Amino acid sequence: MAIDFDPIGIPDEPDDPENPLGDTADAWCPYCGEPCELVVDPGGGAHQEYVEDCPVCCRPWRVTATWYDGVASVRLDTEDE
Repeated sequence: MAIDFDPIGIPDEPDDPENPLGDTADAWCPYCGEPCELVVDPGGGAHQEYVEDCPVCCRPWRVTATWYDGVASVRLDTEDE
């Protein structure tokens, strides 16, 4: 199962001083469906892939984040896909 998110804009200057890396994306675990929040880091490059565990059910997601002209698109996939 894959979860796609609507593109989100990445501000030049973060609005939240406690989140200096960028913006956040609301997400839902593709395993348990619980809502969570991902920090998207525009400083990590235009295309990023990494594994992050669900904070609720602890199962691993494959996170893909891609930036086009300052706008991020985020996708979660299960590790068994």
